[in-house]
Amino acid sequence: MRPDLHDLVAARLRADGQRYTASRRRLVDILAGAGRPVSIPEVLSAGPGLPQSSAYRNLVVLEQAGAVGRVLAPDGHARYELAEGLVEHHHHLVCVACGSVSDFTLAARSERTIDRAVEDVAGATGFRPSGHRLEILGICAHCPA
Repeated sequence: MRPDLHDLVAARLRADGQRYTASRRRLVDILAGAGRPVSIPEVLSAGPGLPQSSAYRNLVVLEQAGAVGRVLAPDGHARYELAEGLVEHHHHLVCVACGSVSDFTLAARSERTIDRAVEDVAGATGFRPSGHRLEILGICAHCPA
């Protein structure tokens, strides 16, 4: 975990007019420790005693402040992770069978190739991109083929 993670999250919350409460800090610790996007049931099992309604409400606040990102999986359930800028730039492998979401990073050369493709599309359409995300859909190693 980044040594300044809590300072960065607190600053994002302050900028959004919110406080960095103990429950929100606990959620950030859970997400930082998970190492991948996690569902609400996974958050709750990692944080015994954390009320489900509080987890949902605080994840929404953290997301609105730009501290948490949400990944929608094909199973219809959201997975939560720390937002870009708080963790390294990465992409996702999404299993269409079980809904699991795993992080992966690309080599710098591959990222530059994607950036050039985004610039090409943007130039042709007048779109002004602020970044990119790549989600690869398929079947994970734990699900039957």
